[in-house]
Amino acid sequence: MESQIDLHVHTTASDGSFSPSEVVHLASALGLSAIAITDHDTVAGYPEAAEAASASGIEVIPGIEISTRYRSAVHILGYYVNQNNHTLQQSLNEIVEDRDRRNEKICALMREDGLAVRYDNLKKRFGTIIGRPHFARVLTELGLASDVQDAFRKYLEVGKPYFQRRNFLSIERSVELIVEAGGIPVLAHPFQYRLSDADLRDLIEHCIEYGLAGIECLYSGYSAEQSRYLSSLAAEYHLLITGGSDFHGSSKPHIQLGSGTGDLYVPYSLLERLNHENASHIPLV
Repeated sequence: MESQIDLHVHTTASDGSFSPSEVVHLASALGLSAIAITDHDTVAGYPEAAEAASASGIEVIPGIEISTRYRSAVHILGYYVNQNNHTLQQSLNEIVEDRDRRNEKICALMREDGLAVRYDNLKKRFGTIIGRPHFARVLTELGLASDVQDAFRKYLEVGKPYFQRRNFLSIERSVELIVEAGGIPVLAHPFQYRLSDADLRDLIEHCIEYGLAGIECLYSGYSAEQSRYLSSLAAEYHLLITGGSDFHGSSKPHIQLGSGTGDLYVPYSLLERLNHENASHIPLV
């Protein structure tokens, strides 16, 4: 059987519970031949992962997952992005600043309810990129929820006590940023957006106008029928096929690195096609 890879992996650089080096060591132990570090709105985890990979023999692809706004929230994966690209870094810094403002508001709401939660302490514990999963972990530790998913349902989803909106980059700008940084933009987990066939096609066609190059067709929990459907769309629109688990560690304990919810298999041949596409890109510094 062809060697297995995972092109959708999160670390402690965003909202994962494994450090970049720990993810690489786990991937090696599981026999994966390659992984992509695709943290939310940051490329900060890649250098550590790349250093760990040099000793393990695993191939590590620099990536990112940008949260965007279309008609609803949509995520765009970027592969082989140049982490030193000035325009990309400037936009990512602006995202962090906006998230910081949102997170300060959440902390204030929690303190109003008598919870001793300070943002500076969260950053000391979890790092500079704080997202709702970190608040969910704190709420679980305080005994206010049974697990992270329960904390989201009770406190952090739209309409719940600690939900606060944040600003997102437009989907057009997100795709453009990845292209400008020499990367390959891919639509992440399309079925998560609960779109009709017509609306999904509209989304894909809209993104293609700005440089979309692929669709994540293999994903944790997707049936063979769903993956075949997405693969047929990729073929129809002449887009690359990618796949990954969306591994987060303890934040999503039901998802395992490489195998997802148990039956995910992403073959190395998909990375070979991605590499071929990458060879035609010239990173812009």
